[in-house]
Amino acid sequence: MAAAIRLASRGHSVTVFEADALPGGKLSEIASGGYRFDAGPSLFTMPQYIEELFEVAGVEMEPHFQYEKLPVVCNYFWEDGERLTAWADTAHFMLEIEQKLHVSGSVLKKALFDSKRKYFAASRIFLEKSLHRLDTWLSADVAKALVQIPVLGLFTTMNRVNERILQHPKLVQLFNRYATYNGSNPYKAPGLLTIIPHFEYGFGAWLPKGGMISITKALFELATIKGVEFRFNIPVDEILVEDRRAVGVRVGEKPYYFDRVVSNMDVFFTYKKLLPGQKEPKRVLRQQKSSSALIFYWGIRRQFPELDVHNIFFSDDYRTEFECIEYGSIFSDPTVYVNITSRYCPEDAPEGCENWFTMINVPFNSGQDWDDLIARARVNILAKLSRNLGVDIEPLIECETILDPRSIEQRTFSHLGALYGASSNNRMAAFFRHANFSKRISGLYFCGGSVHPGGGIPLALLSAKIVDGMV
Repeated sequence: MAAAIRLASRGHSVTVFEADALPGGKLSEIASGGYRFDAGPSLFTMPQYIEELFEVAGVEMEPHFQYEKLPVVCNYFWEDGERLTAWADTAHFMLEIEQKLHVSGSVLKKALFDSKRKYFAASRIFLEKSLHRLDTWLSADVAKALVQIPVLGLFTTMNRVNERILQHPKLVQLFNRYATYNGSNPYKAPGLLTIIPHFEYGFGAWLPKGGMISITKALFELATIKGVEFRFNIPVDEILVEDRRAVGVRVGEKPYYFDRVVSNMDVFFTYKKLLPGQKEPKRVLRQQKSSSALIFYWGIRRQFPELDVHNIFFSDDYRTEFECIEYGSIFSDPTVYVNITSRYCPEDAPEGCENWFTMINVPFNSGQDWDDLIARARVNILAKLSRNLGVDIEPLIECETILDPRSIEQRTFSHLGALYGASSNNRMAAFFRHANFSKRISGLYFCGGSVHPGGGIPLALLSAKIVDGMV
């Protein structure tokens, strides 16, 4: 939708073919028993990329989209009873660390400065431009960044950077968790990923009014205003290629001809399903997949004042948890994330109740016995939450919906249910992601979380910006 908005705003005639009945892909919602849940992404950062779309379109944003900054980024819980509130205000967060962990707040300040420095050194290259075009590497931005290679952490791991700066094991674990924002392992992912905390603390954590689904609704409205034509329940069967140029798409037996084609489908399935007979970039498609998710959408008939919108219940053995994920299994003591939008959107749950989006990181689907894994994970999750909150959670569950790697792949065509396409578990991962254009087929472009610069709302929006610039 972001690519469609940008291209339509330049005067192009744009048609979106959508296999589903509704727009948004993973960014959808679930309603059950009087509860509403955001089904996909639950964290909103970098709101400037939404604002930019309205600016490009020349449309005032406020009538279509509003959001508020969260005073608490996240609440953290450990098995030893320690609790930490990550305040959006850095000074307040520093004081929290000093009082709770007895560590100088200066270590937090140093970590956030390191993250900010990496962002301003590398974001123009790694996030906002194609890594697969020569003009990127001949730019002044690259020259400036090359000077700062020693501080970017390209040749060490995220965990090692965090251990060096943060010192306290709980703070290291807290900052290691940012690897999960693109489905990676902090003990393998490059230190450059310590750029991610700046997304939250430099730009803030936000909540759209009406929940995350408001992003989908706002972009759909904006695209429609700009004249984009949406065709729902119409899966594309083939991208038409003539003389090594994309000339349109085929739906069933009917061809539709266009000057350019942008594929938002997972790049793996774009080649496997939509480009029959075309040479595949096998090295790219064979990359290790990112992790997936197991999500329980629970309607809870009680409120918990100690919880906020974002809450993390940490594993006691973080390294083993990631090793289990890489081995294709689920650790018996998984880190549990609980998202509760009803804290700020009371209409999302009945009075006196809460809507719990309860998620753990799990491996992509490689043929595991998911029914068994899910049953055991549910028991372990409920036991962990009950221990930490001092309340038996299971009797409070009024309704339940489950999303697992199988259903993620089925609903969104994310290959093997991986949420972010390829993982970032090596220092060259950013360069191995598929480009935003085809090197073999002119007029064919790619956007979305499975291609450069990566998964998550901000990066997906940036992929659209890169495509727009190329067109």
